[in-house]
Amino acid sequence: MKIWTNPADLKQNLADEDWTKLFAPAYAVKMKIYLDGKFVDSSEAKVSVFDHGLLYGDGVFEGIRLYDGNIFRLEEHLERLEYSAKAIMLKLPLTRDEIRAATCETCRQNGLTDAYIRLVVTRGVGDLGLAPWLCPKPTIFIIASKISLYPQEHYDNGLAIVTVPTRRIGPASLPPAIKSLNYLNNILGKIEAKLFGALEAIMLNEQGYVAECTADNVFIVHKGTIITPAASQGALKGITRGAVIDIAAELGVPLRESDMTRYDIWCADECFLTGSGAEVIPVVKLDGRVIGTGKPGPITHRVLEAFRRRVLIEGTRI
Repeated sequence: MKIWTNPADLKQNLADEDWTKLFAPAYAVKMKIYLDGKFVDSSEAKVSVFDHGLLYGDGVFEGIRLYDGNIFRLEEHLERLEYSAKAIMLKLPLTRDEIRAATCETCRQNGLTDAYIRLVVTRGVGDLGLAPWLCPKPTIFIIASKISLYPQEHYDNGLAIVTVPTRRIGPASLPPAIKSLNYLNNILGKIEAKLFGALEAIMLNEQGYVAECTADNVFIVHKGTIITPAASQGALKGITRGAVIDIAAELGVPLRESDMTRYDIWCADECFLTGSGAEVIPVVKLDGRVIGTGKPGPITHRVLEAFRRRVLIEGTRI
C-alpha cells in the first residue's frame, strides 16, 4: 500500500471528489480578510507588488487584542493609528467610525471571540520611486487571527533576555511614537536575540540608555516603585504600557518614567515586559544576571492580575 506524506502528492493520485471528501473538514473554515472595503478569503487577499507598503515599508499599523468578545482599548489603538498616519502625512482612507466597524466585523466574519488583530494602512500603489504623492489611494486591510508569542512556561517562570548590539533608531531620525511598517531596526535586534539564544532583547538608544525591547516595552520594580523609560528615549507609547500606568495608579503603586541603564535592570527587584502580543510577561534574567529572586515578583503578579481583569471590560464589544 502506497503512503503519501505530502498532501500535494496525494492529490495527484486522487480524484477531485475523493480529495474533497478527505480534506474538506480541514478547510471548512476559511479566514476572511478585510481588504479595501471587502471581505475576501485569505487565499485571495493580495496587494500589488507596486504597493509602497511592500516596496518601502511606507505605512502604519496596529496590533490589537480581542478578549472574550471585547476589543481591548480599541479607541486608543485607532487614535494612535491616526497620529501615526498624520506624522507620515498619510491620509487614512476611512473615518474612525468606519475603521472601528470594519475591525469589529472582521472578528465576526471569522467567528472569533479571542484573537490578535492586525490593522494595516499602506501608502498604496505607486511607481518604483519613493514619492508618496504618486500613490493616489492608500491600501487598508485587517486580519483577525491567533497569536502566541511565548510559551506559557515563560509567563509562569519568567524570561531570560539579553542586550543586543543594534541600537534603537533615535527620535531625530524616526519618532518612536510612529508605529510604522518599517520594522527593520527591531527585526535586526530580534535576529541578534535569537543568535544569543534569547526570545527577546533590550535595545539601547545611542546614548546607552534603555529604549525598549524589540517588540515590547520594559518596566522594572525597584524598592516598591515601578519605573519605565520615557518615550523620548526611543520607546513606543504602547497601549499595554499605558494600561500598566493606569493599573499602577489603581493599585497604589508609585510609577515614574526615568532614564534607565542595563545596571538598573540588573539590580532591580523585578522586571516585566508589556505589549499587545506579549501582554504582561515577567523577566528574571538579563545578560546572565539574575533579577531579584530569579522568579516573577509580587508586583508583577498584581499588575498581571489587574491587566487580565481590565482586558475583559475596557474597550469595544464586537
